[in-house]
Amino acid sequence: MNKIFCFLGIIFCVSCDSNKEYDSYQTLKEGVWGLKDRVLFEVEVKDTVSLQNVFLNVRTDVNYPYRNLYVISKMSLPSGLVLIDTLEYEMADAFGNLLGDGFTDVKNNKLYYLENHQFSQQGMYVFEFYQAMRKRGEIHGLEGLEGVVDVGLRIEKTQD
Repeated sequence: MNKIFCFLGIIFCVSCDSNKEYDSYQTLKEGVWGLKDRVLFEVEVKDTVSLQNVFLNVRTDVNYPYRNLYVISKMSLPSGLVLIDTLEYEMADAFGNLLGDGFTDVKNNKLYYLENHQFSQQGMYVFEFYQAMRKRGEIHGLEGLEGVVDVGLRIEKTQD
């Protein structure tokens, strides 16, 4: 009987994530994202037909002090073309409560990076992310952004 429940549990877990093309995290040292610390993901893309969503996954804990998160993204295509963008995400509500999923002090945030994106080329894509936070009125960025535990990249096929 236990074997049946284990088998059904495995089937359920695998089937729930059938749209996943890529999913990886990098843990940040001591929960601090340094100003010059890049988070890098190398992804081999084979599907240039399907529409896909690309997510920046960010896990924060109670030490995250801000309501938003600014990130510089850099996507290098197999052709050598590099696309750079500045992204802003809301990380807490007006009362300072962290947004995201999770019942503990760690919240998981699945943030859209590219929505309904069709990769134009097969080959190796390199995704780089840098935190771009700074205190109000200051020019220079924060040397260390506390409360960011993990940063991840997830690519999944869109649901038809």
